[in-house]
Amino acid sequence: MDTSIYVLAFVIFLALAFDFINGFHDTANAIATSVSTRALKPRTAIMLAASMNFIGALMFTGVAKKIGGSITDPTLLDNGIDIVTATLIAAIIWNLVTWWLGIPSSSSHALIGALAGAVYVGAGTEHIKWSGFIEIVEGLIFSPLIAFVIGYIVMTILKWIFAKKSPHTVNKGFRSMQIVTAALQSFTHGTNDAQKAMGIITFALVTSGRLDTMEVPLWVKIAAATSMALGTSIGGWKIIKTMGTKIFKIEPINGFAADISAASVIFTATLLHLPVSTTHAITSSILGVGSAKRFSAVKWGVAGRIVVTWFITIPISALLSGVIFKLFF
Repeated sequence: MDTSIYVLAFVIFLALAFDFINGFHDTANAIATSVSTRALKPRTAIMLAASMNFIGALMFTGVAKKIGGSITDPTLLDNGIDIVTATLIAAIIWNLVTWWLGIPSSSSHALIGALAGAVYVGAGTEHIKWSGFIEIVEGLIFSPLIAFVIGYIVMTILKWIFAKKSPHTVNKGFRSMQIVTAALQSFTHGTNDAQKAMGIITFALVTSGRLDTMEVPLWVKIAAATSMALGTSIGGWKIIKTMGTKIFKIEPINGFAADISAASVIFTATLLHLPVSTTHAITSSILGVGSAKRFSAVKWGVAGRIVVTWFITIPISALLSGVIFKLFF
């Protein structure tokens, strides 16, 4: 076993660590609303999310191929392993910082920004596939806007349907339905987010000459799905608190509307092979639902802080990975 094997093993470890952190960082995406409305007990919600994340992660690979091949061509990079290492270190640092601060930032933004920054510094601008990069960024930008609109529409329809019903009866019924939507949300999270680590690992295998194409090996799928599920089982309580209580007071009917809206956006993106931010999708759907309930009910100061983080994550991650590459490679 030569040094390159050890280096590759370290890169795979970093990718799985990123996936693990992504799991506990983004647990809130799936269960914040169901926990805040007491549809599920926290421990039960986390176990449900971990199980469904694992199942979802095993079922698709289109996003992994997009992540691994749309920003740059791994077969053309002489220092691809170094670039991947800088990418993962930067993305992990940003995820940990935002988790510590309780800000629901995007792991997807962090990874995409960090990869683009590392390629730019490590290989030059000519190695960035700008059309692929722009396509991914467009998906990351438009998906939360679509989630906001769908959340607003779904909540408006539900308000109209149940306007004459007793709020107690309505919320009791939707509290039970939130169990289903929490499971669905967790499943869609796995179908999209776990593939990002799969894509980076496969990228590393291709650039190191151990794979010829971006076809994701079965062991990579299982490893990434397991890491995501284990991370999810840890939970991210600071972010759960932000999303479940600090944006607006969520009732079961609101939680159902937000979950079903976000899950539809995420799963559609998975089918289109587009990596989107599950964090942005669920946060935007919550904002849309809250606006439909009562515009003044949304705590727009908190929402503004979240939106600012959305916009700064890609450039900060790119800068961070570029600096890490310059310093260590």
